[in-house]
Amino acid sequence: MLKTHSFHIPVMGIGFTIDTPLKVAQYGIDSVISLIDDILLEKLRKMYSEKFEVPYKEITNRIEDFRAKRITSYLNLINDLAEKKFEALKNVTVEKSDEIKAYINMLPDNSTLKNEFKKITTNGFNLSEIKKWAIKNLTMGSIDVNIMTKIDKDNYIKKEKLPIEYNDAHAALRGFANSKLRSSVILSAGMNPRLYSYMSQFDDFFPNEHGDFKKKIILKVSDYRSALIQGKFLAKKGLWVSEYRIESGLNCGGHAFATDGYLLGPVLAEFKEKRNELVSSIQEILNQAFIGQNREIPKEPLLTEFTAQGGVGTEEEHNFLMDYYNLDSVGWGSPFLLVPEATTVDDNTLEKLAAAKEEDLYLSDISPLGVPFNNLRGNTKDLEKEAKINKGRPGSSCPKKFVALNKEFKETGICTASREYQYLKLKELDKENLSSKEYNNNYNKIIEKTCICVGLGTSSLLAYGLDTKVEGECVSICPGPNLAYYSKIMSLKDITDHIYGRSNVIDRTDRPNIFIKELYIYIDFLKDKLDEAKKTMNKKQEKYLLTFTKNIKEGVSYYHNLFSGLKHTFEDAKSIILKELEVSKQTLHLISLEIEQLKSIQS
Repeated sequence: MLKTHSFHIPVMGIGFTIDTPLKVAQYGIDSVISLIDDILLEKLRKMYSEKFEVPYKEITNRIEDFRAKRITSYLNLINDLAEKKFEALKNVTVEKSDEIKAYINMLPDNSTLKNEFKKITTNGFNLSEIKKWAIKNLTMGSIDVNIMTKIDKDNYIKKEKLPIEYNDAHAALRGFANSKLRSSVILSAGMNPRLYSYMSQFDDFFPNEHGDFKKKIILKVSDYRSALIQGKFLAKKGLWVSEYRIESGLNCGGHAFATDGYLLGPVLAEFKEKRNELVSSIQEILNQAFIGQNREIPKEPLLTEFTAQGGVGTEEEHNFLMDYYNLDSVGWGSPFLLVPEATTVDDNTLEKLAAAKEEDLYLSDISPLGVPFNNLRGNTKDLEKEAKINKGRPGSSCPKKFVALNKEFKETGICTASREYQYLKLKELDKENLSSKEYNNNYNKIIEKTCICVGLGTSSLLAYGLDTKVEGECVSICPGPNLAYYSKIMSLKDITDHIYGRSNVIDRTDRPNIFIKELYIYIDFLKDKLDEAKKTMNKKQEKYLLTFTKNIKEGVSYYHNLFSGLKHTFEDAKSIILKELEVSKQTLHLISLEIEQLKSIQS
């Protein structure tokens, strides 16, 4: 499928891309809004309504189905404002010709649109001719949304549990489905069967007779098996996956869903090899579902895109991923945190991001979801957490409760980062008569959790000078490891020029190749898991470690064959890459020996 750009901006945190489409969609750039925080969306809807003189009526939490209605209203507003900007860009005037020039200049140099524009402006800037051409040829970037399927909290009114369609993810989906957007919902964080089944209640997710959709489904996955299982499940409901968004398990921002040692290169190779098999097998299931639902099977074959993201940093890597693995787009995430024209980050956090080095970006256990979380050392939310611990009052007041999912103490759920949960958990711990070392280990695990559902949205409130009375002023942020190699605040033109190889914004010369960097991260992750197992390794841990190590070793062999056989690509770095693969091979051999020694001790 023909796209204006060969990159997209993925969702980042809760608030960092909350209004990105309003900043970049008029230039044909696709981006993603998180639907986790309806309170934040409502605050921004009020702000933008006042700014652009649009009538605003508050949707309070006393209104029935307020979460879905807030989401619908915000998405409709962003859609209207973005379309207005785009129409103004196409309606070229002498005073506003810079906008269309910016659109064209940001396109890749091999773009058909760019070459056509050069032709029609060769003999001067004929406004009438350019306007006709722009209206016919230019397209707006997609305003996509993201739903983390695991964040699907039950909701209550006066202690009475509401029907499942009022769960958080269900309400977010309904908010998107009822909006006027013609775009995609990206489903991330694994399968939620109840949510997937609920999607089939909305006609916009089904194709017309020509195979066109009003609302499309994108699955974010880290391996082929997950894509196949989820794609088939949805197809049985009559739902088609229009894009498989393949993300590195660990070389990414936000939550890191580690695979069992499957590296990005081999994963992409499997998709490349089996993509036709995947599409055709799912199409068969879908057709059977349509027959059972008395729906018409589209005359045109339904299209599927394959994209990738996670750690890409140079034009050479971008082009290699696109060409070698036959991808439709590549996601560029963390570098865009340093682009105020695209993302929303407060000045203090922006400075911290620009100064961050490798040691400042680490995989943490701070997330209440219990999933490894990429973190920036010294962020103000973590400093606030430490101050509370030092005062003997660990935990957050939990003002928003989006991840109040733990039901150990309450049927309604508590967040593990909350003061309430940590108080109750520490009381339990005090009764266990543990050794000092065991006690401290367990204590630290309890108090480590941070209130990220508030922290990841606060930056946008600070950036726009909005009220933070409920949230406080402390910020969580979740850049990927790749951010360490970017050290300056950039314009939108700077970053697009970098992506397309017209300039280079990375000053350092020691940045590892995307695949090598991910390999290092996976080996470090494996070492940590091995250290955990040294205390008391059981059969489950043993099997996990052996499988993980085996898969990484196979990944190293794949990369050795890949880079050895490449011609005219990564030529400058090839010898270094091959040496690093040999070092990794030796490291994995030593890890295998350690696992074998542990096995013999346990037996």
